[in-house]
Amino acid sequence: MAIKTPLVTNQPAIGKLIRELRIETGLTQSKFGAALGVTYPTVSRWENGLAKPSPLAIKKIEKQLRQIGERRKDLLEQYLRE
Repeated sequence: MAIKTPLVTNQPAIGKLIRELRIETGLTQSKFGAALGVTYPTVSRWENGLAKPSPLAIKKIEKQLRQIGERRKDLLEQYLRE
């Protein structure tokens, strides 16, 4: 069984992932931020490449990505390394 390593966190990849994940889950930046325990401006900065998520936020984003993984294996494969 392959072990997945953490989420790819380079810019702009993480911003693109966050936007795609948020849109896929049907959440606004405010609601996505609330789910992660951050504010809407924080999500906006992530998506625009102005800031990187904290390690705790990365774990929460990865969890959300894995939850939709079956539906969107392309996102899972693109943003999680083998």
